[in-house]
Amino acid sequence: MRLSHADRGLLRAPAGNGLPTVRIGVVGGLVGMLCCVGPTVLALLGVVGAGTAFVWATDLYDGYAWWFRLAGLAVVVALVWWALRRRGQCSVAGVRRVRWRILGVLAVAVVTYAVLYAVTTWLGTLA
Repeated sequence: MRLSHADRGLLRAPAGNGLPTVRIGVVGGLVGMLCCVGPTVLALLGVVGAGTAFVWATDLYDGYAWWFRLAGLAVVVALVWWALRRRGQCSVAGVRRVRWRILGVLAVAVVTYAVLYAVTTWLGTLA
């Protein structure tokens, strides 16, 4: 059975309607974990010593962890809003249409946060 050009277009998913789920989630998880990732990256680059990075990360994590987590959540919300706005889906119906992708964004953000937490905690044991 041969499909006409118009029929093939109906079978294809519309371009640009999906959210960049993984990208938004990774950015949100990274921002939520900047209290530990920032000093770790500085130590890996050799800008500061491992002991200094460990102390900075510990102080930031102990005192300001919830601020970083809330900033990560705010980044996720802002990026989802921006992505929906660019696609003209920034409405209740648009959110309902992509609600599973939004839950996917949150899941990716949590997994990113957990992986970064595990890696930075492991690197902290080496300091």
